[in-house]
Amino acid sequence: MLRSHTCGELNKNHVGQTVTLCGWVRSLRDHKHFAFVDLADRYGWTQVYLNTEQITEAKKESFVKVVGEVKERPPEDVNTKINTGEIELTCQKIELIAACKQLPFEIFDEIDAREETRLKYRFLDIRRPIMLSRLEFRSKVARAIRNGFEDLNFLEVETPLLVRSTPEGSRDFVVPSRVHHGSFYALPQSPQLYKQMFMIAGIDRYYQFARCFRDEDARRERQLVHTQIDMEMALVRPEDVFTAVETAISRAFKETLDIELKTPFPRYSYDEVIPRWGIDKPDLRFGMELIDFSSDVAQSGFQIFENTVASGGVVKGIVAEGCAGYSRAQVAKLEKFAQTFQAKGLMAFKVKENLEGSLVKKMSPESVQAIKETSQAKEGDLILLTAGKPAIVHRALGELRNHLARELNLIPEGKHELLWVTDFPLFEWDENLESWAPMHHMFSMPRPEFVDNFEEDPAAVRGELYDLVLNGVELGSGSVRISLPEIQKRVMNLVGLDEAEAHRRFGFLLDAYHYAGPPHGGIGIGFDNLVMTMLGLDNIRDVIAYPNASNGMFLYDGSPGPLEIDQLDELHLQVKEKPKKEEENETS
Repeated sequence: MLRSHTCGELNKNHVGQTVTLCGWVRSLRDHKHFAFVDLADRYGWTQVYLNTEQITEAKKESFVKVVGEVKERPPEDVNTKINTGEIELTCQKIELIAACKQLPFEIFDEIDAREETRLKYRFLDIRRPIMLSRLEFRSKVARAIRNGFEDLNFLEVETPLLVRSTPEGSRDFVVPSRVHHGSFYALPQSPQLYKQMFMIAGIDRYYQFARCFRDEDARRERQLVHTQIDMEMALVRPEDVFTAVETAISRAFKETLDIELKTPFPRYSYDEVIPRWGIDKPDLRFGMELIDFSSDVAQSGFQIFENTVASGGVVKGIVAEGCAGYSRAQVAKLEKFAQTFQAKGLMAFKVKENLEGSLVKKMSPESVQAIKETSQAKEGDLILLTAGKPAIVHRALGELRNHLARELNLIPEGKHELLWVTDFPLFEWDENLESWAPMHHMFSMPRPEFVDNFEEDPAAVRGELYDLVLNGVELGSGSVRISLPEIQKRVMNLVGLDEAEAHRRFGFLLDAYHYAGPPHGGIGIGFDNLVMTMLGLDNIRDVIAYPNASNGMFLYDGSPGPLEIDQLDELHLQVKEKPKKEEENETS
């Protein structure tokens, strides 16, 4: 090694020793006749004393090699915030290994640089201590989870990265084959079908940190390429999967954050979660549950409420504690937020000695009093109601609940609330296609009571489906899988795939079913989302070494980019010009 120690290693025990350090010149404090340099690497930084002649070799963020003697700092100069704060290095020799040009931004934790600039110069961004610490944390979480699964006798096995295109969910990334003219591979959106075949192969406990590729618009929690903690187990019921996942996740929290999670994690059915919190990934770190006022207003004299309840809709709301002082403009802003989730409106009641609001005079006194009693609101609170179809009301209030929690600072720092949401509907109606579609995917088993007749009333069917949620973030989805070809064909037929189409898309899995596979189930957990949420961050790009930007570009290497003509010719491909209308739409 060119160095004898790292820049975060030296302490009083090394005083008097001659050592060699290598690192970047993070800062330079020039005092004319001498200077102090903070020499940094992944492990920390050491203060180095330079004389006049040595200063010229120490340019900011240049990489240097320093040989010197370790000396103890005077008591008044000790820096207790760093491991090397009791010593400094008196330079005897400094060697410039690599010079650094002018930086696009400073290499400090707190910087004023656009995210696009940071992504373009990601190799510099990662030098910042906070980014290094996040990647180190990510590595420790991965190690803890691996050890957790290994101790449970799981095998880490890789699934292929060039697979058959089976369009479902997001768009596939496709890869043309040079050898097989006119044929294409796809990059896997998940290892789903291949891990199921592992169960048939006899690998009864499988896991991997799988790379997943989805050609979709980027969002806060999504990337074109993300990492999934993928696992599958044979001979299980949902509780067995829960126990294995809780063991691995709890170990990760303990070994990285020194937090003892309480297990088992709470379990809530889908049919309980939606009415209480509005969305299927509730944040349990704060209260503000949804309240049903339908029976209170069914004969209130206010036509909108009465008609909504009579037609099978609901009138529900939430209580914003201490918000009775909200102005009309503030309430209108909340209404506009709710309307982005298709709510038709938002009605507000301020809780004083009695309820106050524009609707009070339009409703019977009995209904107004019932709203106050049902809400259990205190003086100074604000009651917010909306009316409509249950799905719309629940979603709008669920999102409004989260919005208000952030606005009112109701979410305690450092708190982690995990839960399982179980028994999701197996099917949902697709308005665009006018047909039934799987809520998760078509390889999930109906609950036992629905197996024999799920075609009769698809809307009522609940599946052996479950999600893992942390602090309002959906970490992963899983299920007990269909392992019998007859049931799989029935499910595929219900969602519009006849036998010929099913075999064209999934024949390799359907054929494998005929070779006696055991019942099995598993889950895929978003590793990037897990790390992001454990660190209390809200941008998935902050925990990925090389993420894509919000427009899908990978700014550090400029991809995607065009291919050379000879490359296209070799693949027998030709790029067509984009129609002008599409270009105009993209520009606008």
